[in-house]
Amino acid sequence: MNFLQVKNGTWVRIIGFHGGWGMQRNFMQMGFLPGNTARIIRMAPFHGPLLIEVDGREIVIGRNVARHILVEEI
Repeated sequence: MNFLQVKNGTWVRIIGFHGGWGMQRNFMQMGFLPGNTARIIRMAPFHGPLLIEVDGREIVIGRNVARHILVEEI
């Protein structure tokens, strides 16, 4: 599953990424490392961005980015 399939407030573990090496490197630089836990704080309406807590930081990402990050509920 990806971030778009998770409800607000749910804790997940990052398990991987879809996309090329450059995209994966960008995710890892933002703190989206496999094994890290994350939580969706808010998913904006009308296809807006997601506010995600990962590694103690709040990060805003767009839905096109969120669909490439694979997660599992914990």
